[in-house]
Amino acid sequence: MKRPGDNLRLVAEPARNPTLDDVAAHAGVSAATVSRFINNPKVVAASTAERIRAAIAATGYIPNLLAGGLASSRSRMVAVLIPHLTDSIFNDTIEAMVEELAAAGTNVMLGLTGVSPARTEELIRDALSRRADAIISSGPLNETTCDLAQRGPSLFIQIWELPEDPIGLAVGFSHRAAGRDVARFLVSRGYTRPHLVTADGSRARMRSDGFIEEWRALGGGSVTEATVDIPSRFGHARRVFADLRRLDEMPDVVVCGSDYLAQGLIVEAQAAGLRVPDNLAVVGFGNSSIAGEMRPTITTVEIDGARIAREAIAAIRRHGRGEALPERAIDVGFRLIARESA
Repeated sequence: MKRPGDNLRLVAEPARNPTLDDVAAHAGVSAATVSRFINNPKVVAASTAERIRAAIAATGYIPNLLAGGLASSRSRMVAVLIPHLTDSIFNDTIEAMVEELAAAGTNVMLGLTGVSPARTEELIRDALSRRADAIISSGPLNETTCDLAQRGPSLFIQIWELPEDPIGLAVGFSHRAAGRDVARFLVSRGYTRPHLVTADGSRARMRSDGFIEEWRALGGGSVTEATVDIPSRFGHARRVFADLRRLDEMPDVVVCGSDYLAQGLIVEAQAAGLRVPDNLAVVGFGNSSIAGEMRPTITTVEIDGARIAREAIAAIRRHGRGEALPERAIDVGFRLIARESA
């Protein structure tokens, strides 16, 4: 495995990219038929379309949908893929990136992946077909999408995470370390009965695992947990609060996967006559604008989304100039902000 700091090109290009003729030969049809299918799949017979789809998948062919079909042309387009926009903790980062890219004369293609790797694959293929200069993704990946992104000519940037072996460049932070930091903070403030509300996703799971590891290492007792759908949001709070009231012992602090969920829990607790943080403390994640505007203000973990945007844009510019990228992973860190709710 290459170490961060190795002066290497991040995206290794294959010796020969599959061509339209390769697909045609694999599918047993003419190149003209493949071309017609790519431009309008409905004009070919269903059985033929299925053979062509299978051939494209088998050969790894990526159509060039760039106007004029010039493989050497730069599209001046960057694809940004995120799971969702509603109640999204990525919004500040995405807004900063879009503003910076637009100022540099770059068009942004925004894609919503949801929680489906299949949808992510579809959007990556679309971006590669349009010869996007870069693909910035915080969406779900699997082996197929990783292989596709690695073979494509676009610089692939994973944000909000630091995988051990990034596909191209990773700009993010350690979710496990963030969870450990929250655990240390709560121990230092004297809390003893934490309840974790975790979104059903790998990054949230890493934070909760880090929390539990550190909590136990520091001599903490049992930890109760609940899981909510992605994205964790304000509307989950009523069920979460009702469930925690049914626990054998009421927790003294709830650690939420987002500030939106934390906001909802504060509202539910106050409606039930509880004082926050005296009767129940609440911790959020993301430092959304609402975190500093609530009463009480929300203790949370802040991620420097603007720096993520700057690092991603700097890498795109280096890649466009054909320069080597100095590292494969950039850790932007995080900051726990102690406010009134805990």
